[in-house]
Amino acid sequence: MYTETALFDLLLPDDSRSLKQKRSYVRPILAALRKYEVAVAEVGALDLHGRAEVGVAVVAADPGQARRVIDTCEHHMAGRPEIELLSVRRRLHGDDD
Repeated sequence: MYTETALFDLLLPDDSRSLKQKRSYVRPILAALRKYEVAVAEVGALDLHGRAEVGVAVVAADPGQARRVIDTCEHHMAGRPEIELLSVRRRLHGDDD
C-alpha cells in the first residue's frame, strides 16, 4: 500500500480580502479535487487573506498509480486561471516507511 501526499500553496485573487471571499475561491477547488477520489482539505494559511494551503492525499496499491493521481491534481491546480500555484510539496509513503 502506498500513500502520496501533496501540499499546494496558492495565491488567491486580490479581491479575496475577507475570509468569506477566500472561501468562495477555496470551496470550488476542494470540490473539483474530490472528483479524483482523493482526500482533500484546506490545511494551512487559514487566517490569511489571499493565500491558501490545500492538502491532498491518495492511497493506492502501487506507487505509480498514487503518483498519477497526484499528478492529475497538480495539473488541475496549475490550470485554474483564478489562482496562482506558488509551490507544491509532495511525498510518497510506502510499506517500508
